[in-house]
Amino acid sequence: MNIVLAGNLSDDIARYFRKEFPEDQVEWMDTEEKYHEYSGADCIVVRTFKTPERVFRNNPNLKAVLRWGAGYDSVDIRAAASRGVIVANAPGINAYAVSELAVAMMMALKRNLFRYWESVRQGQWDGKLFAAATETLNWKTVGIIGAGNIGRRVAKQVRSFGANVCYWDAYRLSEADERELGLTFLELEELLKQSDVISLHVPLTGETCHLIGQKELDMMKPGSVLINTARGGLVDDEALYEALRQGKLSGAGLDCLENENVKENKLCTLDNVIITPHIGGTTGKARLRSRDGSMCGYG
Repeated sequence: MNIVLAGNLSDDIARYFRKEFPEDQVEWMDTEEKYHEYSGADCIVVRTFKTPERVFRNNPNLKAVLRWGAGYDSVDIRAAASRGVIVANAPGINAYAVSELAVAMMMALKRNLFRYWESVRQGQWDGKLFAAATETLNWKTVGIIGAGNIGRRVAKQVRSFGANVCYWDAYRLSEADERELGLTFLELEELLKQSDVISLHVPLTGETCHLIGQKELDMMKPGSVLINTARGGLVDDEALYEALRQGKLSGAGLDCLENENVKENKLCTLDNVIITPHIGGTTGKARLRSRDGSMCGYG
């Protein structure tokens, strides 16, 4: 069997697969270009790269595509189904790591950490510089969009800082779960209007593409913060840029972008935005632990 590893993995992961499958050929595609051009795979384990129709076309003997992480929107499901290729993912495997990043972004933005750091680097030692625009999570309302593994972890963590938590999900939790998690269900429009911080934790589908566009941004509280550690297409980049530029929102934390060409994306020019290259589930130990399906309880 020819096993292809594709995406942002590591030498340790490649060695692990070669050790576990000594009689099989294991190849690591470290660039998306090589991955898309490759042919001859029987099984693909893919982390960050997109898997379009051409990958299925180039690999006629392909039996399975295993997504290393939550979600499978980066895989052409129709192309897989038409060829009888199994597609699987690993939901919850990196939930702890992603939820930590979401909360870290909330706190960094609300406390203006990066603005203060930049002012110190420029030689200013002024603790009052951004004081009027600095807040804690205590007594704030955090709105969680998507109450899956990651969303529920975020809710638990921000509650420990004294935040009130509401949520919206296409599939409402049971009353017992809501009580246990301390969550209040709100319809999406009400959540947008009432939340000081909104954090996105839903998959990217036809229904959720541009879930947050100009209309939704207009509904949000003045000075609120948007966090997206899920998928870039959930948010309309252009509409978000205008909302931030005009001061409608005080900040945004983005671990993903609709337009990943950062040299062209105007969001990258703003000083009230934190942008990271989809690192939510990427820590040294998280990658190693996820290889055998264990939960990533440690960084």
